[in-house]
Amino acid sequence: MRIGIVGAGMAGLACATALGSRGCDVRLFDKGRGPGGRMSTRRIHTAGGDIAFDHGAQYFTARDPGFRDLVNAWRLRGLVAPWPAAHPDAWVGVPAMNCVIRDMAGQHAVGFGARVKSLEQRQDGWHFRLGAQAVGPFDIAIIAVPAEQAATLLCLHDFEMARVALRARSKPCWTGLFAFHEPLATIQDTIRDTGIITWAARNSAKPGRDGLESWVVQAQPSWTEARCDHAPGDIAQVLLGALGKALRVDLPDAIIATSHLWRFAMSNGTGDQALWNARNRLGVCGDWLIAPRVESAWQSGNALAAMIARSVDTSALSAYRA
Repeated sequence: MRIGIVGAGMAGLACATALGSRGCDVRLFDKGRGPGGRMSTRRIHTAGGDIAFDHGAQYFTARDPGFRDLVNAWRLRGLVAPWPAAHPDAWVGVPAMNCVIRDMAGQHAVGFGARVKSLEQRQDGWHFRLGAQAVGPFDIAIIAVPAEQAATLLCLHDFEMARVALRARSKPCWTGLFAFHEPLATIQDTIRDTGIITWAARNSAKPGRDGLESWVVQAQPSWTEARCDHAPGDIAQVLLGALGKALRVDLPDAIIATSHLWRFAMSNGTGDQALWNARNRLGVCGDWLIAPRVESAWQSGNALAAMIARSVDTSALSAYRA
């Protein structure tokens, strides 16, 4: 059975892994240039070398038994490490947050730089429209992207699913990335809910990191929402000032001071694990259905795979007839 998945973040890859273990032929398509999604790591070149910033998810937890087993397997392979400075059960990818997603993506057929514009349901199955090119057919189509993007793809095929996605409006987040030639004069490695900052961390203090002093600063959603149209350079300077104020230190000159707008950063969840239309063979998964956590994305992807397995003979080879 051929399955196409739009989105190769944690949810899409978790679903692909679960379906692949059931004998399905899975292909994933992601608009990003490489593995990461919300677990992205951004590398910025300086005269002293490249500096890596975990500018999306800062850490993840492992409370679900199945996900905990997976994290323990990653730990044995050196892909993750605990980071108690953030939370007693916090984990991070090593040497960068995106290494986990990179490892998962390496086990599947993933097309990066592939923006799916729309889905088409034809007699022989689902086709994904990538610009002028259509890829398919697929027996099952899965959407594993943020709610706002999912709604656009769903609206012509399942209005009820589209309504769920439209109700799950995500909150934006401006994120500042800063690096300095010298360590800041503080022993504090993290900041929570201080002024306009919802979270800040000394990125260079995470396990497995090295190089120059670097910080990631994430702004409060309401503050961000009022400034989504502001210039990134202006936002970076405001967040840099907020960092110094929160730490109560005089900051040295920054060798990197930039910012990134996550338009779809966090959702409060919809009360669903995943969405599945057995008649159309169309499914949806993502952290926005449960909670804004890496673990929730993994849970949603696995939940959708289980729904599909219960309603479809995934070993079938015949193409779906609409």
